Amino acid sequence: MKFNKRIVLSVAVAAILSACNATPERSETLERARTLVPETEQSPRAGVAAADIANARTSLDAANRLAESKSKTADMEFEATNAVLSAQIANERILIAQANEQVADGTAQRQAVLLQARERDAQRSANQASDARNQAKSLEAELADMKLQKTDRGLVLTLGDVLFDSAQSTLRPGADAPLDRLATALKEQPDRKVLIEGHTDNVGSEQNNMDLSERRAQSVQGSLIRQGVDRSQITAVGKGEDFPIASNDSAAGRQSNRRVELIFTDGAAHVAAESGR
Repeated sequence: MKFNKRIVLSVAVAAILSACNATPERSETLERARTLVPETEQSPRAGVAAADIANARTSLDAANRLAESKSKTADMEFEATNAVLSAQIANERILIAQANEQVADGTAQRQAVLLQARERDAQRSANQASDARNQAKSLEAELADMKLQKTDRGLVLTLGDVLFDSAQSTLRPGADAPLDRLATALKEQPDRKVLIEGHTDNVGSEQNNMDLSERRAQSVQGSLIRQGVDRSQITAVGKGEDFPIASNDSAAGRQSNRRVELIFTDGAAHVAAESGR
């Protein structure tokens, strides 16, 4: 009786040990492959790594079959490892594609910003040109009877020597009326600039004529400033006898050369001042 019990117990222990030996060991590589491969397959950019993902899926399926058959553990580990590596390669390709897309998006955004900036600059330039044309028309309208002339230097108004006594730079009382109108026009158009040039005939020394022309230009400038024109709108220079518009051989020619010219521009008056005139 005791012998039979020992036989039964031995059989039971053997069965338990056999069951324990039949339980497959857990493979961390296979578990990792089972997580990584589906995640890679579900990526929105999976198409850029389709071949690698397909290899990963084939190896994972093979590893699963080997695991279920509970045989050829080494082959199962090989397939599981290949599935993990293929999925990692696919992920690298996906990350590179994502980075390239971000760079492309950034470049496109920069180009869009630059394009918008250029368009704004172009519109601003067009508006400024339009404003300049409107200002020119307004100035021409206001000073139409004062013989304002269009030149490549801008709008030019010539005031004869009736503003001054002979060889003097002090304005005559009669000069107030035209200068009042000029002051009003400039105050209404604060962006308008004016270059005032004094000119003389060739009577007297060259230096005296240069000094006289400069004082006369400054007298006109001072009058406009006293009437409220901003100083930044006005530049005054003397040109002496160097730019006659008529022959100095006659009294009429010399009178024409004794003049003050006002050159109106829509930018800095220094441009005209530095041009040599």
